Amino acid sequence: MLKRIEAYYDAVPRSSARAEEFGPLTLFVREGKGWPFYARPALGHEGEVPVAAVERVRARQRELGVPEAFEWVAETAPGLRAAVEASGLAVHEHPLMLLEGAPLTVPEPAGVTVRMVDADDPGLESAVAAPYAAFGFPPEPGTAERTAARITAGLTRLAAAFDDTEDGTAGGTKGAAALAAGQHQPVGGVSEVVGVGTVPAARRRGLGLAVTAALVADARARGAELVFLSASDADVARLYGRLGFRTVATALIAEPEA
Repeated sequence: MLKRIEAYYDAVPRSSARAEEFGPLTLFVREGKGWPFYARPALGHEGEVPVAAVERVRARQRELGVPEAFEWVAETAPGLRAAVEASGLAVHEHPLMLLEGAPLTVPEPAGVTVRMVDADDPGLESAVAAPYAAFGFPPEPGTAERTAARITAGLTRLAAAFDDTEDGTAGGTKGAAALAAGQHQPVGGVSEVVGVGTVPAARRRGLGLAVTAALVADARARGAELVFLSASDADVARLYGRLGFRTVATALIAEPEA
């Protein structure tokens, strides 16, 4: 299962980034505008990683003007943590969670409509913006258009929770604002749920879980046998546990000290 996740992590960035190889490490460099990528272990590398390799990647990231960031799974690349820490980066741990079978049922939040959002949906821009508002910063110009292109290409699936309209029609059809949204990114029989966020004013209503459940159902309907996600911390992991996700490994992110 972890090998399939590793192959997925290597494949997903390649749809919008070029890969630069640094021996045991691969640096993904985004082509065009959008959220910058990171470096990670080269697919199949399981041994030690020299500190010098980490420092070469960091120098290249500085040259490119992108964040000095590394992401990997602790259990599949145990030799990387010591190297990135020796280079001066801070490592953050996140539960890596897997869902086996159908998600558990969660109560439907009152007063909202949770649905998938297509590329020509009038609620697309609001759905794209909601997680950015949840995390405290606006999306870059063109983010909605890039997301629409990825949806059309089958690279991204987007779900959102919208305020119900007064006449009871489906949320978003008359300009209702998205209160929460998230995505899954299918590659073959694997998909990762990413970027689930709820705007601050709508938190503690179960919207994030409802959006995640919709994403999982969509992934399963499209043939994904393995659905996984990374939780930000143990408290969030317990929430995803209500859907049936269980922690199977540890996702690590390394970056400079704040």
